[in-house]
Amino acid sequence: MAAMAGATSARAWLRLNVPWLATPRRMRAATAGLLVAGTLVASVGLQGSTATPAHAQSPAQHVTR
Repeated sequence: MAAMAGATSARAWLRLNVPWLATPRRMRAATAGLLVAGTLVASVGLQGSTATPAHAQSPAQHVTR
């Protein structure tokens, strides 16, 4: 959801600051590109909230005696 909000904000910024991009056809292409890029970054580029430490043992390896 944050990726889509960011893409929408970027689209608004482009509309105001890049005058040659203000045609309807170019804005549709820019919007599609921003939404695809935002979705890819959110799903592929970002990892989970917590990474597993390299020294962590799996439950199968942990043996208590």
